[in-house]
Amino acid sequence: MEQNQAKTAINWFPGHMAKTKRELKESIKLVDLIVEIVDSRIIFSSRNKDFNEICGDKPRLIVLNKTDLVTHEDLNLWTEYYKKNNINYVLFSTKNNKYIKNFLDKVQEIMHDKLESWRSKHMIGRKIKIMIIGVPNTGKSAFINRISGNSKAKVENRPGVTRRNQWFTVGHNIELLDTPGVLAPRLENNTVANNLAFTGAIKDSILDTEELAFELINKLKISNINNLISRYDLEENINELSSYEILNLIGKNRNILISGGEINISRTAHMILEEFRSGKLGKIMLEKPDIN
Repeated sequence: MEQNQAKTAINWFPGHMAKTKRELKESIKLVDLIVEIVDSRIIFSSRNKDFNEICGDKPRLIVLNKTDLVTHEDLNLWTEYYKKNNINYVLFSTKNNKYIKNFLDKVQEIMHDKLESWRSKHMIGRKIKIMIIGVPNTGKSAFINRISGNSKAKVENRPGVTRRNQWFTVGHNIELLDTPGVLAPRLENNTVANNLAFTGAIKDSILDTEELAFELINKLKISNINNLISRYDLEENINELSSYEILNLIGKNRNILISGGEINISRTAHMILEEFRSGKLGKIMLEKPDIN
């Protein structure tokens, strides 16, 4: 997948993420399977390449989460890509219970040989221990709560909520280890950095949200212009306008003003980002696989 290179590398790696990375390496020996949660809107960008080194040869399952926020047509592009490349994956959304069985069945499939080995050694009661990993804000805790049938894992729509490892029991034979979200120490690529920021994987407090909203509008003008038009009652010729002009029109249509009748650019930018993240802007996938 072709990506644009950033002129200046984004260096924002918090200290607790460095600690978490070390703890992940130490915990690998405790588990039988790695489950990586990714955001279906940014499947490429929401995969931390450092996990390849951390996980080593452990079996891994990719969970394409938040599938309710993308179209079936776009999602099919990725499922075909994963099938072609023999990558273990399952689809998931916390909005629908049907995905739980699919996940549990896939775990049994991947662990089949290991389970048979345990049975042959009379280790009948041994539980499958699974580590849940992912970058921030991909929905790891919500996934665990749905799979385990409880609400003990803390869930918020912002990165960095989970700060320590926690074990959760699923049925009689599976235990899940929840881990904090970890991003790469340096994001050398603007496209990846923006995609992570659009979806809330990077804290807004360290970003220029107005500039981020401009970038999101520019991206949607190319790939999902009708979503912008229908959501904010815009004219169909907005592709001729700059992102700043479009943001002003959105603020005007939503009556987001400051004293004197001027558009509140900051609040409008924040609203656009939040509406994209929550799915109010429609089903939008920001990146497609390179199928060649």
